[in-house]
Amino acid sequence: MEMKHIVVAVDGPAGSGKSSVSRTAARQLGFDYQDTGAAYRALAWLVQREGIDPEDSAAVIGALDLFEYAIGINPEHYFVRVGESDVTGAIRDPQVSAIVSSVARVPEVREHVTAIFRDTIANDTRPGIITEGRDITTVVAPDADVRVLLTASEEARMARRAAELDGPTLESVGAQLSARDAQDRKVVDFMTAADGVHTLDSTDLTFDETVDALIALIRAAQS
Repeated sequence: MEMKHIVVAVDGPAGSGKSSVSRTAARQLGFDYQDTGAAYRALAWLVQREGIDPEDSAAVIGALDLFEYAIGINPEHYFVRVGESDVTGAIRDPQVSAIVSSVARVPEVREHVTAIFRDTIANDTRPGIITEGRDITTVVAPDADVRVLLTASEEARMARRAAELDGPTLESVGAQLSARDAQDRKVVDFMTAADGVHTLDSTDLTFDETVDALIALIRAAQS
């Protein structure tokens, strides 16, 4: 009997581990992995490159005509491109991070990239795909087979994010996380699980335990 294609949606606040946990789980399951935050970052990179004011919504919308976006969804071969430019590393630059929220809160932008995300899910050819980011369980893939809100205490998120970076203090990382969450909360509620969404609190879990917990939820949906 042919196995059902499994769609997994993962939401969560900044620093919750959505990307690393989802990517590792996808790798272990033989699934694809879609990082939706990369699309917003890639558009922010384009806005910056074109000298567009990120607060000018009309100009940002106009940039969508130039937005030739591609992403590697195989977790073993991750990349992000805009046109011919490989921006995998560039989209993580602080200058890009600083304007992502301004770009992402434009409704027309969210509508445009949501269509990209849904097409990627619909055309996936592996046994399943894990899509992670903001508003994935409620807007992008509300009918996903598994919907998860991955969260952790603010202290845990600060410590994990600080460990990923060189130099920043916990205080500065905490301020960055709080600012990012405050900006994104204006657009979508990613701190409260909607009906039918599993809450996975990783505050007291190791990374491997968190991955195992996510895989267990997916395995249950497959059975």
